[in-house]
Amino acid sequence: MRHKTNAFLLAAILLTAAGPLPAAAQDTSILKPPKGSKVALVVFEDLQCPDCRRAASLLQDAVKAYKIPLVRYDFPLPQHNWAFDAHVMARWFDTKSKHTGNEFREYVFEHQPQITRDNLRGYAERFAAQRKLSLPFLVDPTGALAAKVKADSNLGKRTGVSHTPTIYVVSETTTGKPFVEVVDRSQLFALIDEMKRAAR
Repeated sequence: MRHKTNAFLLAAILLTAAGPLPAAAQDTSILKPPKGSKVALVVFEDLQCPDCRRAASLLQDAVKAYKIPLVRYDFPLPQHNWAFDAHVMARWFDTKSKHTGNEFREYVFEHQPQITRDNLRGYAERFAAQRKLSLPFLVDPTGALAAKVKADSNLGKRTGVSHTPTIYVVSETTTGKPFVEVVDRSQLFALIDEMKRAAR
């Protein structure tokens, strides 16, 4: 009996360490445009990730050029020492307006090379002051905002996300694959064009 228990525990440990779910087990149900949109971009991002910073301006260019929504999910990586706190702060700014929250995310990307764990709050306070907002001493006293960040991260893992940024072009098409991951960002606009054609 003990032998079977040990074998079960070993199997559970190996499954936990295996990383992303195999394609057959992934839940891709969230990879679709918001209601009322035929095509959209979806990104799982880490505010401390340098590659996310590089991708941010390209995503904004695509949103403006195609007039499509950008759906953002929090995916702070454990090796980044201030990312989780930055995502929680972004969630606080979301409570003022989604636009303000996204502006804060872009502000963090803009100043990312200068931000540290020690000065992150100072940057957030300056951003708040510029918008006549007062950042509370305790940004998330109940843990509700942190729970939302963790929920996004868990959603990403169920979707098969293992790195940042993970970017998808998604559509409401029923005749082809409803989403495609953007592996080569130089192909982003071409993929959007293809998805727009399929969605028509």
